[in-house]
Amino acid sequence: MYLSKVEFGQTAWQMAAKRGPIEVIEKLWDWAKDLQLTPEELKNQLWLSKDSSGMTAWHNAATVGHIELVQKLWKFAKELQLKPEELMNDL
Repeated sequence: MYLSKVEFGQTAWQMAAKRGPIEVIEKLWDWAKDLQLTPEELKNQLWLSKDSSGMTAWHNAATVGHIELVQKLWKFAKELQLKPEELMNDL
């Protein structure tokens, strides 16, 4: 399951954000929604989940310069109605 963590505490969601392609993160998002996870679960287990280095999927995508992935993640964040302070707490 992509919510579980593997080596270095990363989820599949975080690895997809770091490595791409964008279709992978889109598919993981679709699957998460198919599982009928609550917005709170999606927020905490996908968006705000950190690896052993304290990095979120958002950080991973931005760090390696995946602009399209950052834009897609931003779209998902808006869909979840993440508040700016929730995102700022990650920095």
